[in-house]
Amino acid sequence: MAASISSSMLSISNATPLISRPKRTKFRVRSISDGEKPTEAENVPKAKAPPPPPPTLSRIFAFGGPGPERINGRLAMIGFVAAIGAEFASGQDLSEQLQNGGVSWFLATSAVLTLASLVPLFQGVTAESTSGALMSSDAELWNGRFAMLGLVALAFTEYVKGGALV
Repeated sequence: MAASISSSMLSISNATPLISRPKRTKFRVRSISDGEKPTEAENVPKAKAPPPPPPTLSRIFAFGGPGPERINGRLAMIGFVAAIGAEFASGQDLSEQLQNGGVSWFLATSAVLTLASLVPLFQGVTAESTSGALMSSDAELWNGRFAMLGLVALAFTEYVKGGALV
């Protein structure tokens, strides 16, 4: 048995490879310094990328689309500031605010902000193209994420405490 295993291993190791490749391949990497001009082969313009598909409602609200996280973040930022402001003004916690007419305000604000966020997206304007140094699109996403967490933390803290936070 050991002799058959070693003879089969010997035949496998002596077998010729199925794919042959060249032993040495020469690669030449060049860079253009300040004084040199590119050659004709390097000066060929590259093909342009195809234009992005036109925005549709299903593409905007897709899982990785530009709409869901940005719109939810904007709503969370407005909602968090409104909830804390209403607590300071009236002393009501989040559930009391919703029971005393807050749902209608929430629905109206959600509709207006969602439509206002969709208009530029349907025109093909991205948040990244209009972001600046101070007010960047990444900062808006992170602020929205923290506002979402803040709303959940506010509701949970008020539930555990049994009343308003302030």
